[in-house]
Amino acid sequence: MSKFLSWYRLLLSTSMLGIAMVHCIPAQAVTETSSADVTAEELEITPSGDAPSAVELPSTDGELELAQAVEPSTLATPPTSITDLSGNQSDPYFPADPSLHASEASLGQVTSVSQLSDVQPDDWAFQAIQSLVERYGCVAGYPNGTFRPSRAMSRREAAALVNACLDNLSNRFATKEDLDALKALQDEFAAELATLRGRVDGLEARVATVEAQQFSTTTKLNGEAIFAFSGVAGDNATTGADISGRVSLNQRTRLNFITSFTGKDRLYTRLQTSNRPVNFSDGAIPGIIDNTGTLQTRIAFDTGNTNNNVILDRLDYKFPIGDKLNVTVFANAAFHHYYATTVNPYFEGFGGGKGALSFFGERNPIYRIGTVAIPSVAGVGTSYMFNKENDFRLDLGYLAGRANQATATTLANGENEGGLFGGTYSALAQLSIKPSEGSQIGLTYIRNEAPDGLMRFGTGTVFSNNPFGGANNITGDSFGFEGTLKVTDWLAVGGWFGYTIAREDNTNNKADIINAAINFAFPDLGIEGATGGLIFGVPPTVIDNDVAARENPDQTYHLEALYSFPVNDFITITPGVIYLIDPEGNSANSDILVGVIRTTFKF
Repeated sequence: MSKFLSWYRLLLSTSMLGIAMVHCIPAQAVTETSSADVTAEELEITPSGDAPSAVELPSTDGELELAQAVEPSTLATPPTSITDLSGNQSDPYFPADPSLHASEASLGQVTSVSQLSDVQPDDWAFQAIQSLVERYGCVAGYPNGTFRPSRAMSRREAAALVNACLDNLSNRFATKEDLDALKALQDEFAAELATLRGRVDGLEARVATVEAQQFSTTTKLNGEAIFAFSGVAGDNATTGADISGRVSLNQRTRLNFITSFTGKDRLYTRLQTSNRPVNFSDGAIPGIIDNTGTLQTRIAFDTGNTNNNVILDRLDYKFPIGDKLNVTVFANAAFHHYYATTVNPYFEGFGGGKGALSFFGERNPIYRIGTVAIPSVAGVGTSYMFNKENDFRLDLGYLAGRANQATATTLANGENEGGLFGGTYSALAQLSIKPSEGSQIGLTYIRNEAPDGLMRFGTGTVFSNNPFGGANNITGDSFGFEGTLKVTDWLAVGGWFGYTIAREDNTNNKADIINAAINFAFPDLGIEGATGGLIFGVPPTVIDNDVAARENPDQTYHLEALYSFPVNDFITITPGVIYLIDPEGNSANSDILVGVIRTTFKF
């Protein structure tokens, strides 16, 4: 037993020294020459603070290389005397420092870390430096009582440090008795060590196989599948037909390829398939999904129906310019909420896999103006962070519908609809600020032009989406105020108000459209990771219109309750109900109740 304790003491001491030395080497001193590991947003994994998150071995010929702060040809000979020190202040070992006087030139061993004036208890490497100084006695400070922990280490300095520590270990810890005990233990456990060596060799071979056959060194794949049961009760808001008791089961599946070439950029490629049928078109937005006669009952995930065919649903590239500006270039299926914050963190689902159950409840509908149900929306979005905390930001973007059509598409009204700059577009400017943790406020302005006469909120009344009947080009100015306040750890209150002024070309017609909502989120309700939610709102409604026949006589009220809870890390179930009072802004219509059970699988 005594021999075993001696052996254990030797290994423990050697291990602690190795850990301390690794922590003591500056972040610049050990480098990784391979670019196989990739980090980005959905891939963006950036260590915070001053401490390196890991120390990795380089891939060049299998040898450990210590990065040099100074080229070998410029390294001077370390000073060996007072004359060397005082007459060679350009030496990289001892940068010019007026505090280094000849009388202090002796590099005496310190016995306590407190003798080093520039090593503080809150330094991330404090314990490692303290162990090297006080326990192993192998670190000496500079003559002026400093350690200079932020200065890069040269190869010679590293060699000197390692040699000093090994000498002390040999003298203080590894006695002849210890070495004899270690040899005896090696002989006694030779079979076990051989078995362990074989297992390690096997693991190395398996790791090599995985690395050789991995999907990609630059791309990560993740996916999302949604199964949703939904049913309705009430009458069709357009035809008046009874639709009670109709239940459907729908799916939507997405595969996301997240690629980074530099570790800071991100190429987002998404494939999608869905079976949510297209069966409602009344001139509001052709091809929008619904079976209740109104867009106000839309479910959040019923975007991008493909009739179970696989399509390229999203393609964009995000990259930084400097430390504060991010730029996203969209080639397909662009939306403003892909780059701009919507200030609705508890119910923003980015397409319905999480967050609100309703299309309306995800965000202020003005973010969707000019982009809903257009097959090819492209453009650019930018986000500028004014400070490191990212609590004050400016979002700017320009998105064009049918940007893939180089030649103009002429509509029946004589307007050109296609092209990057010649047709439908939506431009956004937004300022947002986070006054406190968990709270945020945003001010939004959107300018849009629609040659086909459609505002394209994607929800709301028919008249709000098509205020003048679609005969002429229309322009819109939309203003939004959004906010979220974290009241306590278990309650957050949010909401928005949106106001749109639409004008019809070739006439003096003007329409005023409003929408608003207030929501209550209950994080970790019942179990950790669950969220309860209540949403009360007014979907987009025309409150005043020079074309009197297309003004909504009443106001629709949207009520929604949901509870989202995780089954495990990969499955989340969200049951809930949506209740509409006076659908389509008309009290003559019967109320509509929508029930949903959404199950989201992530992999």
